[in-house]
Amino acid sequence: MALAALLACGGLTACQDETDIKASPATASASAAVPAGLESFYNQKVSWYACDKKGMGEAKSGKDTGFTCAKVKVPLDYDNPGGETIDIAVKKRAAGGESVGSLFINPGGPGGSGIELVESAGSYFSKNLTSSYDVVGFDPRGVGASTAVDCLTDAELDAERAGANDPATPSATATQERAQKMGEACASKTSTVGLLDHIDTISAAKDLDILRAVDGQQTLTYLGFSYGTYLGATYAELFPANTGRMVLDGAVDPSLSAEELALGQAKGFEASLRAYVQNCQSSKLGCPLSGDVDSGVSQIREFLESVKTAPIPTSDDKRPLTYDLAVNAVLGPLYQTDLWPALSQALTQAMGGSGTRDGSGLLMLADAFATRQADGSYSGNESEAIMPINCLDFPVQGDEASWEESATAIKEASPTFGSQLLYSNAYCQGWGHESTRKREKITAPGTAPILVVGTTGDPATPYEWSEALAEQL
Repeated sequence: MALAALLACGGLTACQDETDIKASPATASASAAVPAGLESFYNQKVSWYACDKKGMGEAKSGKDTGFTCAKVKVPLDYDNPGGETIDIAVKKRAAGGESVGSLFINPGGPGGSGIELVESAGSYFSKNLTSSYDVVGFDPRGVGASTAVDCLTDAELDAERAGANDPATPSATATQERAQKMGEACASKTSTVGLLDHIDTISAAKDLDILRAVDGQQTLTYLGFSYGTYLGATYAELFPANTGRMVLDGAVDPSLSAEELALGQAKGFEASLRAYVQNCQSSKLGCPLSGDVDSGVSQIREFLESVKTAPIPTSDDKRPLTYDLAVNAVLGPLYQTDLWPALSQALTQAMGGSGTRDGSGLLMLADAFATRQADGSYSGNESEAIMPINCLDFPVQGDEASWEESATAIKEASPTFGSQLLYSNAYCQGWGHESTRKREKITAPGTAPILVVGTTGDPATPYEWSEALAEQL
């Protein structure tokens, strides 16, 4: 559910032209209010240090990389600010020219790393933007370099992604049992007791206001993608007076339930698959799919179905291409049209276009979207953090009968990818960390105007969700 968002061209990115537009400071209030009981967090002295270009490590002596890093203390539980604290990792890329302030960024997920995104700011964002703003990436609570969720070893995550733990017959009951086992693994490996009950988006938005304050910003300037739009809108709802310039790109409609979001994504990914097939068949670069679009889509489904019973060998003798890996390898590139030629090449290889079936290309794509490195390690923990965060943001609704009914609708909407989007409510029921948040519109009264960007054809955050959020705001 709520598949991780991979970055495509959007507002304020390097995909725009380089028209000479100079930024100026956003209007700021005289002094942002500090919530009662949180004074020590808002007034903390943060130690910034020169860090390397990859990760949070210190830069070598005398080498200025343009990045500074810090760990900021926030309450584990905002209802008990005098209790245990956790760390939020922050990484700042200094502006190339005269800075007008800090731009905070979130890549989505939930579970995506802002630390990793800011490291690519020079190539990802426009020169105009990076000349004007210090770009600040942060890993939200539960994620990456911050106090993080930990559930599986790298080998266990390999097995999970490959489908080793898939039930023989998917069902709401089997999903609950699987979630319960995962919950026990996460509780056992996550070092901070109680973290799994406090990685919700409202808490993350409160963290973001502390980050704004300790960075010396009177108002928050923010760019969020996909799930990052939900975090940004939640911040605006909680802190309207502190909300400065805000761009929400690829919006999530906060009023939708988990099942409604899954159904929207099912329709979106199936439509994107058809667009890919049409592009592939008209390409001069070669395409393994013959006939018309319907035929091409059927060939992909038949290929994926065949992998269920006959995993395809890859260059890694220990890791054949399984059904789950193949589905995610096809699904991932649908986020970005620039990746469609690579998908076509990998499908040609896997479908036997060169004489033998080789799943290496699709395995490489699946690993790239899961942030698996060549040495078998994972650069982040998005695969582990996404459902723990979602299950705190989405209250469980319905019962087993309604969950099965919803599953049928999702599979009908997306025969190709529906299997990856089923039983979100059942999962969260089995997960066992109860959500208290309501799914309702976010109107954020009293904020400055907020820019919402939607893209037609976006599979993970359909265009109508951006329309809905813009109307609510």
